[in-house]
Amino acid sequence: MLFVAAMAVLALVSAVGIVADSRVLTGVPIWLKPFKFSVSFVLYGTTLAWMLSLLPRRSRVAEWAATVIVAMGVVEMTVIVGQVLRGTTSHFNGTSPLNAALFALMGAAIMVLSMAHLVIGIVVVRQPIADRAAKYAVGLGLGLTLLGMLVAIPMVLPSQEPGLEGISGAHSVGVPDGGPGLPLVGWSTTGGDLRIGHFVGMHALQALPILAILLRRFLGRLDEHTQARLVVVAGAAYGALTMLFTWQALRGQPLLRPDALTLAAVAALVLATATAAGAVVAGRRRPQVVLAA
Repeated sequence: MLFVAAMAVLALVSAVGIVADSRVLTGVPIWLKPFKFSVSFVLYGTTLAWMLSLLPRRSRVAEWAATVIVAMGVVEMTVIVGQVLRGTTSHFNGTSPLNAALFALMGAAIMVLSMAHLVIGIVVVRQPIADRAAKYAVGLGLGLTLLGMLVAIPMVLPSQEPGLEGISGAHSVGVPDGGPGLPLVGWSTTGGDLRIGHFVGMHALQALPILAILLRRFLGRLDEHTQARLVVVAGAAYGALTMLFTWQALRGQPLLRPDALTLAAVAALVLATATAAGAVVAGRRRPQVVLAA
């Protein structure tokens, strides 16, 4: 939570920078990247701290893994802010030995963070959390967040190199980075964008626990077993949606301009999810009625 507090302060500083600093990098205000990353770390860190609080007893393995995550987050944000202060990009930047080394350091940091995240996921799933729906929501949320990290790998593959000297990857597919994009997030409106699936997957950590809370709050008449199964259905659909967005991006297709094949895949996912959820609710356990003599 100390890390979260630091990221909240950085988010405010970055927001001021967006307004006060006129510099533009890859088509957006230069302080937009540290703003987005700091906000993301605020959400990630807060949710992770809450999940650790659910453990019925202390786990030194989970605590060490959480400490590693904080350390790697500090490394990541130090590089991003440092490159902004230098007036250059942090990602895919190999224009000098120093820039290449910093980008490699970020890559190593995110890999270590991913492994520590996986360790926490294993610890949480193995712990006897009383609320079954919450346990599934936390476990699936951690797993799908790891998926969200992994779908970012194509950004740094050789196929994503734009052919510019010193640039070793890209967010966009089929168009150069820095072109027209959606407000705030900057996702490309003219080509595919791998950040979309990455963003959706990363925020499973918040989405599924919130779903479990809403099920308990508004559908409390459903038994715990049914609520847990609905969380599983939602988790499967969420993972499929993450992959669908990544698949759409890899085909060079803008998010808001899907073709017939993408629309058919979305329709199939919606139908499958609705059918599965309906089957779960229809097969829910009925309360036992005992007649007194």
